[in-house]
Amino acid sequence: MEVKSITRYARISPLKVRDVVREIRGLPVSQALDILNFTPKKSAALVAKTLRSAIANAENNHEIPADTLVIKEAQVGEGPRFKRFKPAARGSAHPYQKRTSHIRIIVTDEIPLPEPKTKGGSGRKSATAAKEQTSQES
Repeated sequence: MEVKSITRYARISPLKVRDVVREIRGLPVSQALDILNFTPKKSAALVAKTLRSAIANAENNHEIPADTLVIKEAQVGEGPRFKRFKPAARGSAHPYQKRTSHIRIIVTDEIPLPEPKTKGGSGRKSATAAKEQTSQES
């Protein structure tokens, strides 16, 4: 089942949030929270808060255990812009925009968790393992 959480009108540029969101797509929620906790950016705290909300929605509203959840989708949309002016020389003014973001995270328990990578070995099959596999195929 898919469960979503949305943070709207976050006072940070969408460009800055997309860098953080790109790192957690497709990960299990426990691993994504670890990454977000050790990312030294303001946007990481906002994304972590949204992710924790999605986890809480899954546990409380749909009774899905948190250890089975995977981030299916994480998107950042552009919210409204605040248009402001900065005083400049000779009585003029320069316009600038304060951007806002909408952060949407969807978690699901339908995607299987990725297998953890095993340590050791060069990733190549041994000669006996290759022979066994060929004998099983025929």
